[in-house]
Amino acid sequence: MKKILTIQDISCMGKCSLTIALPILSAMGMETVILPTAVLSTHTMFKNFTVKDLTDQLLPITAHWKELGVKFDAIYTGYLGSAEEIEIAKKIFADFGGEDTLIFIDPVMADNGKLYAAFDMAYAKLNAGLCGAADIIVPNITEACFMTDTEYKEVYDEAYILELLDKLAGLGAKTVVLTGVSLSPGKTGVYGLDTVSGRHFIYQNDRVDASYHGTGDLFSSVAVGALMRGLSMEDAFRIAADYTADTIRVTLEDPKEPWYGVNFEETIPALLKMLEEEEKKQK
Repeated sequence: MKKILTIQDISCMGKCSLTIALPILSAMGMETVILPTAVLSTHTMFKNFTVKDLTDQLLPITAHWKELGVKFDAIYTGYLGSAEEIEIAKKIFADFGGEDTLIFIDPVMADNGKLYAAFDMAYAKLNAGLCGAADIIVPNITEACFMTDTEYKEVYDEAYILELLDKLAGLGAKTVVLTGVSLSPGKTGVYGLDTVSGRHFIYQNDRVDASYHGTGDLFSSVAVGALMRGLSMEDAFRIAADYTADTIRVTLEDPKEPWYGVNFEETIPALLKMLEEEEKKQK
């Protein structure tokens, strides 16, 4: 069984970060080790949420693991709330990484042309430095722009995306994958670059006209799990994109439609079926 460490916050209620990563990766057959950076009563779309920062616990916890000789097949980071946590993530990569450990970074910090309220350009630059230690990074277009000093555009063409990918490659990651890329009306998906071979890959599916908290976490968690199950880069990201879109559709059909997150619990069986069908094709 593959062992994955995921480093991000945990919201006790509201589907995002660790409350998505842990069940998704576990369902995909991974032993999932969590390192919570903070505990929130709910995610930040709720009013009056409480927060307990756990930054001071991260190094003692990982020092204990080091004493135990723990090894990980993958380390997957999501939302890191401060510059200090970025520096700690670098140390964790150094202590537990290696040729046999996949480093997967989702540099969660911005969307729709703006940084999240807690962050500034100094944080964006630190996140760019962290991405240099990764095997795979999955920024959205806004995050890519902030990390590469590129003008953000709502309307763009393929040349703009290729330029962004080249700039991201300069950060040092082995594979860079832009998410939320739309190159034709009604479509969205991913555009990737293997910086070692220079090969590009693209996948577009139908855009679902809805937005929910945590869908990026869902996408990244599925991609990590699929890669750990041995799928190719293209197949892993295709399944992650399709599954995320299908889960949004299922949530839209829910008469109660929980605004604070997607009903991924209902669609886990469909995800496992997608994986099994893909793995059968490759045998």
